[in-house]
Amino acid sequence: MPANPGDRVPPESLAAAGRAIDERFGAAAFMRKALRKAFPDHWSFLLGEIAMYSFLIIVLTGVYLTLFFVPSMNEVVYDGSYGPLRGVRMSEAYASTLHITFDVRGGLLMRQIHHWSTNIFLAAIVIHLLRNFFTGAFRKPRELNWLIGIVLFMLVMVNGLFGYSLPDDLLSGTGLRILEGVIASIPVVGSYALMFLFGGEFPGTEIIPRLYVIHILLIPGILLALIPLHAVVLTWRQTHTQFPGKGSTNTTVRGYPFFPVFIAKTTAFFLWVFAATALLATFFQINPIWLFGPYDPGAISSGSQPDWYMGWLEGSLRMMPAWEINAWGHTVPMSVLIPALGVPGVLFTGLAVYPFLERWVTGDNRVHHLLDRPRDVPARTGIGAGGVVFYGVLWAGGGNDVIADHFDIPLFWTTWFFRFAIVLGPILAYIAAYRICLGLQRRDLGLARHGLETGVIRRLPNGEYIEVEVPLGEERLAPVTDARPPAAVALERPDTEGVTAPAARTRLGRLRIALNRRFLRDLGSPPTPESADKHKAIGP
Repeated sequence: MPANPGDRVPPESLAAAGRAIDERFGAAAFMRKALRKAFPDHWSFLLGEIAMYSFLIIVLTGVYLTLFFVPSMNEVVYDGSYGPLRGVRMSEAYASTLHITFDVRGGLLMRQIHHWSTNIFLAAIVIHLLRNFFTGAFRKPRELNWLIGIVLFMLVMVNGLFGYSLPDDLLSGTGLRILEGVIASIPVVGSYALMFLFGGEFPGTEIIPRLYVIHILLIPGILLALIPLHAVVLTWRQTHTQFPGKGSTNTTVRGYPFFPVFIAKTTAFFLWVFAATALLATFFQINPIWLFGPYDPGAISSGSQPDWYMGWLEGSLRMMPAWEINAWGHTVPMSVLIPALGVPGVLFTGLAVYPFLERWVTGDNRVHHLLDRPRDVPARTGIGAGGVVFYGVLWAGGGNDVIADHFDIPLFWTTWFFRFAIVLGPILAYIAAYRICLGLQRRDLGLARHGLETGVIRRLPNGEYIEVEVPLGEERLAPVTDARPPAAVALERPDTEGVTAPAARTRLGRLRIALNRRFLRDLGSPPTPESADKHKAIGP
């Protein structure tokens, strides 16, 4: 019976099905809680959803492409629709890609949607990662989710590399040649790993079938396990993060329920993501493999560039000096090992350990559901800005030849510019971001104390001229004035009767205290009620 006389009763068939599922799986209580779960309404919350929807589009278009792609390096003579390559010897993989492009109905559109979705997927992952870093969303209790996100980033990047290598065209073959050189440079095990991966001397006949299995089966299987864990299971068990504001605290969530509000909005958002991807695929050409021709180990296209997400590795290789170590009859090419293995190792290891390093420096072991505004934590924001510039310089360095050609400057000038920029750029970015954060903090404090400037000048009876200021409403002041957990606690303790504090008795302890002091300096905090009440402005 309905709880209220006016309530509608569901059909008996649906009610019976619901009872059957609940009796076997106990889903009723979970569903009631899930449908009422609050979701924040901030636009940045949707960045992760762009990545999830792009992955769904990749899977759907990838299934379609697998129906026609032939992962074989057996040589055939092309006799398809594309005239300029008719009669050319090529691998079956390249010939089948041309067949998909020119002979399969909708094949080119599916290829381009698949490729554009991969680029959007990785771009959304990077932006989502930066959002979580700058706002401190990686803190307790979300360290595991942060680590899963880093693993997802690496897997998707590797799978993208393997995916655009499958057509066996001249551009992707050049990328595989670079991969072969990196593997061969690894001391002791490099030659064995190379023979195992390629099944013989490069290029061999096994690499495309092996990459195909990894690309469509192994890595997607891992992603299908990790993405729901990252985006659904862990986030569903935890309280959603949200920015400071009116009604937002560390124990409450200000937002809309999953059903019907959020489910309607997220469905519409998926359609927008798909529409944008389809629009790009329809009007903006990407990866025209028919212009590159089949792979030839003795040829390379001028100005060859990888997809954007691999450009930073290309730049790392290009700007590295030609260093090598010769000892006991062996050569260790540091010019390959450092940029191809050392730089990615530093980047991803740094991302993975940063939450634990920051917790060690700040001494902050509290649970955080309320995000930090980047301006309130200048040290973290400066580190993040330095990391972005470091990544950006590597990425731009991957096109040093294109830059030199377009601007008619010597190639060595661009190379040396990027060598200096990779060192100085992150330092300058840290300083600039730190100063910007301080400026924004002072602006917020001024708004809280005095209100918003109106540009209206008024003369007082005593002859003084003042500008009329309008107090901000509670909604706009709440992110500045509302209480929130601090991002760090002071670890330094004063000496007692000449006895050094225990935390400062070792070099590591003194380093921790110094870093803690640096992190705490200029840390933003809500103004006191007394100072916030001083913005009683004169009315207009």
